[in-house]
Amino acid sequence: MISLAPISYYLILSAVLFTIGVVGFCVRKNPLVMFMSVEIMLNAANLTFVAFSRYLNIIDGQVIVFFIMAVAAAEVVVGLAIIVAIFRLRASIDVDEVNALRG
Repeated sequence: MISLAPISYYLILSAVLFTIGVVGFCVRKNPLVMFMSVEIMLNAANLTFVAFSRYLNIIDGQVIVFFIMAVAAAEVVVGLAIIVAIFRLRASIDVDEVNALRG
């Protein structure tokens, strides 16, 4: 029988991924990198939910992950649409330059 890795391994990996996402979001000024950092943080939360779901032998965590993935997909669509609109208007997507969205 194949033994599974302890839950602590998954939680440590999740914490590392979440930390990478937070650092990437705070340090970088490119909105695309910031969106990728948010996605890394969401995937870290998903990993935690799945690890606990597997450890406790319940499916609730995996159902929550499904909804998080749906919300993340919607967030990417809306965020990229906003970034494209700003780029067409100003020809730059630097976060420091775009301080107000005015129509």
